[in-house]
Amino acid sequence: MSDYRKKTSRPDNGYATRRPSSPNRGKKKGQESNLKAEDLQQQAQAREITNYVSERTFADFPIHEKLKSALAHKGYEKPTEIQDRSIEDLLNNRDLLGIAQTGTGKTAAFLIPIIDKQLRDTKTEAILVLAPTRELAVQIEEEYRSLSRGMNFQSSCFIGGTNINRDVDRARRRPDLVVGTPGRLLDLSDRGALDFRDFKVLVLDEFDRMLDMGFEKDVNRITSAMRNRKHTMLFSATLDKTQRNQIDRLLTNAVEVKVSSGEASNDHIEQDIIKIAEGENKFQVLLNLIDNPEFEKVLVFAETKRWVSKVRSQLSKAGIKADEIHGNKTQNYRQNALNAFKTGKIRVLVATDVAARGLDVEDVSHVINYQVPKTMDSYIHRVGRTGRAGKTGKAYTFIQD
Repeated sequence: MSDYRKKTSRPDNGYATRRPSSPNRGKKKGQESNLKAEDLQQQAQAREITNYVSERTFADFPIHEKLKSALAHKGYEKPTEIQDRSIEDLLNNRDLLGIAQTGTGKTAAFLIPIIDKQLRDTKTEAILVLAPTRELAVQIEEEYRSLSRGMNFQSSCFIGGTNINRDVDRARRRPDLVVGTPGRLLDLSDRGALDFRDFKVLVLDEFDRMLDMGFEKDVNRITSAMRNRKHTMLFSATLDKTQRNQIDRLLTNAVEVKVSSGEASNDHIEQDIIKIAEGENKFQVLLNLIDNPEFEKVLVFAETKRWVSKVRSQLSKAGIKADEIHGNKTQNYRQNALNAFKTGKIRVLVATDVAARGLDVEDVSHVINYQVPKTMDSYIHRVGRTGRAGKTGKAYTFIQD
């Protein structure tokens, strides 16, 4: 067990005057974490040991020359494993289930075939991409715009926290690609601005989250309304076996590409626990960690919006440049906080699981779970924010001793 803690820790604004905050305190029965200490500990394996190197470049793929030029301009020379094993099946209009760890290029794996089809077809088919979080939806559209720059395609991103009247106007222009979160898309449909029958291609990114209890009804409403759907792609880092019936309902004669099992956490990330003793000041332990110079860019996860705000406030009072993102913050606030974290204006970003899905932030040195996540699925996505782009990373989880 790693231990950056100092031998003494002082009480701090109530954190140590009350009973120490167990990760499961305040949760309803049945919501306790199902993770054990051994699930949260793992020595990192250097990426070089299992690094995938394709025998071909994007220039060898049967894709449009304009798309090859766009990929070269972005510096994409060789495909990642998930791209190498999925793109050609998608070019051939096969339904596909893709499982790969975070940071392995899943977004480009589905966008490259989509853009290629748009370049080749005189009458392009409208594309719908569903994402579980606003931040992930924004990132997908940004990547699409980057890969299709100069190709005269129109895209729109529809998410909560933005002006609905403006979204209605944009939706009625019938963009070539729509990215959005289910709630806002259904709102636009109810207002007559979107007709799901217009979309023939569907992508569910982070599909395990899209098919869980929080989104299942919305996803079912959308997919049932897509009566002209011809092509479906599902991508995620994890695979919930209990969702197999839903997956089979969405896919027809599908190809399955599993770069990882979808069950184990990233093997290139060093993972360890930090035990919080009875009566110990949990926040002071966090502060001692972050005071270490190697904690350069840190994501801290807490289970509730209240705890996120409390931790961020304490960090700011301690002189640490920090901000927060969670569901109660406006989209502008969340995007500004994320941009400040990406550019190094702040050192620590405190978040609920809203930040664990698909956020692509370079050089996150550490992930700290201030509270134990409820499931292995959440844990995998949280720790996957570090150790990206071929690097190793470090993740620590606080547990009550």
